[in-house]
Amino acid sequence: MKPAHPSGLFRWRAMNKTYRILDSATICDGFFTLKRYRLQHGSFDGGWCDEVVRERVENLAAVSVLLFDPDRDELVLVEQFRIGMMGVADPPWALETVSGLCDTAHEAPDEVARREVIEESGCTLRALTHIGEFHVSPGMTVERINLYCGWVDATTADGIHGLPHEGEEIRVVTLPRAEAVRELFGRLNSTSVIMALQWLEAHRERVLHEWGWKPG
Repeated sequence: MKPAHPSGLFRWRAMNKTYRILDSATICDGFFTLKRYRLQHGSFDGGWCDEVVRERVENLAAVSVLLFDPDRDELVLVEQFRIGMMGVADPPWALETVSGLCDTAHEAPDEVARREVIEESGCTLRALTHIGEFHVSPGMTVERINLYCGWVDATTADGIHGLPHEGEEIRVVTLPRAEAVRELFGRLNSTSVIMALQWLEAHRERVLHEWGWKPG
């Protein structure tokens, strides 16, 4: 038991923020690469924690773009089957932001964002704002997502898109912004769309000014 600080908090020694990998092995190299690590990491108390074994999904980075038409006050979203929702949500189709994997060693995230918007929605970006980058699920994967908000003309959004050779079948869906906000944690229930829409609600006036948008 660590000695209690008078304030009721523990008085920690100098924390050891290091780690050491004792062994690693690739246990799956399919659609995703999965590695198993045997490691130790530093303790808040300054020593070492016990050895642990963890699996981690490797080599993942992505972009995700919330498409907004300020003239119509509508969002352009995409709907597709998601295996992670199979057996968890019924039906396992997600209504999401446009997204795609990103090879950060060979292509800038904003370039991937612009390409994915065309491939998945058929829309052309008039402006693109970077919201930020975040770790998706650091307990199990290296994946980071660069999150964007883009200005599009929702009247051009329609149809079924995606690359058949990648197993994609993506339907474009437009929603009034106010309706989309009501659907947060309902029909809109995945990380990127929740974060991006909440960001848009908090920063809409500023981003419209930056885009140079003027009401018609």
